[in-house]
Amino acid sequence: MASILLIGPGAIGATLAAWLAQDDRHDVSVAARTFFDSLEVQTPEGVIRAKPRVFTEFGQVRPVDWVLVATKAYDSDAAALWFPTACSPHTRVAVIQNGVEHVARFEKHIEPARIVPVMIDMPAERLSPGHTIQRGPSQVVVPAGKNGEDFLQLFGHTNFHAKATDDFASAVWRKLCLNSSGAISVVLLKPAGIVHHEGVAEAMRTIIRECIAVGRAEGAKLEDGITEDLIERAKRGPKDSANSMLADRRAGKPMEYDARNGVIVRLGRKHGIPAPMNALMVSMLEAAQET
Repeated sequence: MASILLIGPGAIGATLAAWLAQDDRHDVSVAARTFFDSLEVQTPEGVIRAKPRVFTEFGQVRPVDWVLVATKAYDSDAAALWFPTACSPHTRVAVIQNGVEHVARFEKHIEPARIVPVMIDMPAERLSPGHTIQRGPSQVVVPAGKNGEDFLQLFGHTNFHAKATDDFASAVWRKLCLNSSGAISVVLLKPAGIVHHEGVAEAMRTIIRECIAVGRAEGAKLEDGITEDLIERAKRGPKDSANSMLADRRAGKPMEYDARNGVIVRLGRKHGIPAPMNALMVSMLEAAQET
């Protein structure tokens, strides 16, 4: 049996917790700001339900085998406030967030050797506290090695495609190419169909190319063809699809523009690689959030 505490039951976190709780060998609990009674997820295979323990105060928690952090990247320090009561010397922390700085966000809170960075690709939507929709297949990728392999063992009763890779950097930077280009949609307050405007598509290409250049400098293996692949994928997708950052802006919530675009600017500066289009996205979204 594995004891698991999931921090951050949003669209991704609540869906993960519900799936993990389908395995009777797991003891799943959830750390949340607001109490809710149960989990319910509409999946491609049907509805799944679970009733994990839901904690809203740090003192309610006891040490677990695994802490899964599924908060927004900007909430990382707040998530780490659960660590003193949830973590024993043997607890491992899986960071399930956007961006490429999974370990860097948490190494000041726990030893890096106990941190498992996780890339997740899950089309999920939060309907209400504890209630989500998983709209399609989901993928989980972790670095190869014992920590990653042990983490994958948790997913035996889920519908996720979960795998380990020897080249995790390339996997997360490839996803960042997709996520960074979505900033255009957020700035314009338009869903994904805006990619059919050729001027918008060209701006997205520029964002992606900047991401590829910086990712390569960071050691990722990224093909030139990624740019057109992502643009064509966006054009084939539902025109009314809204990425999570657009949903957050519409709801008046903080946005993850630093994890999705700011990181490209910051790491690009370190390598002497300009990323002006990503910098523009950051400035515009920062201004939009402050007003």
